[in-house]
Amino acid sequence: MIWLAIYGIHRYQMVYLYYRYRKNYNPNPKALFTDLPFVTIQLPIFNEQFVVERLLDAICALDYPKDKLEIQLLDDSTDETTKVASDLVDRFAALGNPVVYIHRTNRHGFKAGALDAGLKIAKGNLIAIFDADFVPPTDWIHKVVHHFTDDSIGMVQTRWTHLNRDYSMLTRIEAILLDAHFIIEHGARSRSNDYFNFNGTAGMWRRKAITDAGGWQHDTLTEDTDLSYRSQLAGWKFKYLPEVECPAELPIEMTAFKTQQARWAKGLIQTSIKVLPIVFKSHVPRRIKIEAVYHLTANLSYPLMIVMTALLIPAMICRFYQGWFQMLLIDVPLFTASTLSIAVFYLVSQRILYPKTWMKTLWYMPPLMALGIGLTVTNTKAVMEALFGIKSAFARTPKFAVAKKGEKSKANKYRKRLVWAPWIELAIGCWFALAIVYTFTNHQFFTWPFLLLFVYGYWYTGLMSLLQGRFERWKTGTANTDEESSPKPFPVGV
Repeated sequence: MIWLAIYGIHRYQMVYLYYRYRKNYNPNPKALFTDLPFVTIQLPIFNEQFVVERLLDAICALDYPKDKLEIQLLDDSTDETTKVASDLVDRFAALGNPVVYIHRTNRHGFKAGALDAGLKIAKGNLIAIFDADFVPPTDWIHKVVHHFTDDSIGMVQTRWTHLNRDYSMLTRIEAILLDAHFIIEHGARSRSNDYFNFNGTAGMWRRKAITDAGGWQHDTLTEDTDLSYRSQLAGWKFKYLPEVECPAELPIEMTAFKTQQARWAKGLIQTSIKVLPIVFKSHVPRRIKIEAVYHLTANLSYPLMIVMTALLIPAMICRFYQGWFQMLLIDVPLFTASTLSIAVFYLVSQRILYPKTWMKTLWYMPPLMALGIGLTVTNTKAVMEALFGIKSAFARTPKFAVAKKGEKSKANKYRKRLVWAPWIELAIGCWFALAIVYTFTNHQFFTWPFLLLFVYGYWYTGLMSLLQGRFERWKTGTANTDEESSPKPFPVGV
């Protein structure tokens, strides 16, 4: 609980830094290009046939001179996406769009390998990157490109927004989680001159900032964060533009969300093992080194949660004989640091984004915290794999191509089923239900609302993983019995 509280206190620090350095931001570029630079746009895709047309529609509609633009569709697909994507590229190219189709058959290096392969033949000195589920607005390049008139800028990141925010309770919570990352964390780190990371998409790089850092490397699952730290250590500055929005699709199913989160959790720990020794040996200020530790190791909180889960009932039995004084002296401060900080962190981000309606977010705080708890099993597995050096494939987040509630997805073929994790989550939920029974039996009424979050969280993630999409598969007779493949989540508060 002390270690969890330390990470919780860091959330308070992020909020403090955001407000302290709030005015330390200039949204305007240093100057404007008189002659617009050549830009290469890279679109890495893998088995995403249902969103690739939407992606190319948006990219080809960007308001930028065609003679100063190159679009690379980097396709590593192994299914029908190759035919769909190739035909779409031919169609858009015939309309005068500077788009080319690049297909690899070996998928070496996964996304990082695809970006590196495209970079070797790219014509532009500025490289914009968009994942398959993003739909940038037409003026996106013009809002970003002029910031590179400052020769010290190596990367510009823009803020993700959400095409299907109101699709379900799950997508609303996901949106709140990402909002806090892009408002509080990116805002605090960028404006206080700490290192922050490229998010893998919806950003633009200076080509030299990539090459000076050693290029794209695929020894971690978060190649974007890895490159970000190496580039900033090489002396390049990053800029974050929260007012420039880029909409994207949120995962609509629990298994897809877990896949995304686990990949981020494992990748950040891999990156910490790789990058932190270099950061410590560098001559950057100590505060940057400390912030890098918090940033890259935050997912260690998940194994700590598993330990706390195992010890909870024995600890409650011991505490029953120690009275109220110790509870007020130890439990309340730890609770305030580790748990209340989550609510503060996310509520503040919503207050900044939605000053008139942010109070409605209060209703989502219990399920949000419960969801973070429910991710513990798959995230802990991902973190332990990283710590023990167990390699795994880059598990893409399935794209379902739905934006409105009630829309039917055609991407059933990409749906994965988690085999063992949901049952473990349900069992742990039962363990906490037993703890609630114990609190009532022994009149420890202060504890049970906190324990209820754990029951709700584990049962919610477990049941949703087991049941989402099941009825549709039964109806169509296409039940998927795939084993769990590289589940990887991101931490509440990363």
